[in-house]
Amino acid sequence: MLMEDTLRFGSQALVGAKKRTWLMVLAMAIGVGSVVILTALGEGARNYISREFSNLGTNLVIVIPGRTETTGEAPPMVGATPDDLTLDDAIALTRSSAVRLVAPIIVGSVPVSYQQLEREITILGSTADLLPVRNLSLAKGKFLPAGDPTRGAAVAVIGSKLKKELFANKQALGQWIRINDRRFRVIGILDPMGESLGLDVGDIAVIPIATAESLFNTSSLFRILIQANGRSAITKAQKAVKAIIKERHNGEEDVTVITQQALLYTFDGIFKTLTYTVSGIAAISLAVAGILIMNVMLVAVSQRTEEIGLLKALGGSERQILSLFLVEASLLSLAGAVFGMLIALGGVWALDQAFPSFPLTVPLWSIAAAILVSISTGLLFCTLPAKRAARLDPVHALSGR
Repeated sequence: MLMEDTLRFGSQALVGAKKRTWLMVLAMAIGVGSVVILTALGEGARNYISREFSNLGTNLVIVIPGRTETTGEAPPMVGATPDDLTLDDAIALTRSSAVRLVAPIIVGSVPVSYQQLEREITILGSTADLLPVRNLSLAKGKFLPAGDPTRGAAVAVIGSKLKKELFANKQALGQWIRINDRRFRVIGILDPMGESLGLDVGDIAVIPIATAESLFNTSSLFRILIQANGRSAITKAQKAVKAIIKERHNGEEDVTVITQQALLYTFDGIFKTLTYTVSGIAAISLAVAGILIMNVMLVAVSQRTEEIGLLKALGGSERQILSLFLVEASLLSLAGAVFGMLIALGGVWALDQAFPSFPLTVPLWSIAAAILVSISTGLLFCTLPAKRAARLDPVHALSGR
């Protein structure tokens, strides 16, 4: 029997039993679709985190007060913080050749008001370097003035959302707002950026760091953001920061220094593992679909014994009978894979429309893997029914036994 005849015979057998065929195709399609959709969600989560960290800036090194460490005891303990990070510490970091820009940050939450309108928002105290380090951009006006960071000024740069809620369509530049109990002149408005790592950039106000120290009555910094002097200088900058802080803090290495790349690598590894895990869970549905195909094909063999007997009586060998059923299984699996891909692409499109800020992407390897596993599963689980059909005695089969 030629391959063309085998394909035609298998296609006709599937068309002749439409309900059975659709049942098996649907089972396989659900399996394939779930693998692709869950893989796309995992990959989208990984891309989302990568994008969020990329939006923080480029060649970023982050200095956090306190050093988290395990002491070898149970439970793990957190190391103490002998000295706070200060503005003088941040200024000292600029002497390293591996450091291009330094942006110390103080964070607080206080009421901000204009005339009768008032809101409590997040206040960032920093310097002019925050704009390039944090990858911010201005819609109007200018950013904090450059110069000596120890000298404060009563100026503020506000987010687009805060501008809209306080001033609506009025001119905001040059107006005076009240932050807590002090007056600040608005000199700039930030471009809309949405949320980044839990902070709504549109709903903040940025003031000079020396002014923030006075406003919040503290000299302790929340973070120090550093832009290294190029990608190759990140490791050097990290070592220099540790050495300088250790020297200034009486020989105590009491800060945690992390790099943007380290964070990205960590999250990348986590989400790759998550993607593979959910893909594996979804692949179980393909195994379930394969078992369904096996059971349905076993019933089909019992219903087609006379047909099989006739084929064997006409000279069909066991190998040809086996190939007929395996071709049917291949066609079923292929149809299920194609239908499943359509379901998956439709589901990804719908999720993309519902959550436009979440970057859903379907990796090519997931498509290839889903189709390959689908066809392999169909062939694997159809082997038993096919072998049973091939071993039928032609005389008994023709008699319907």
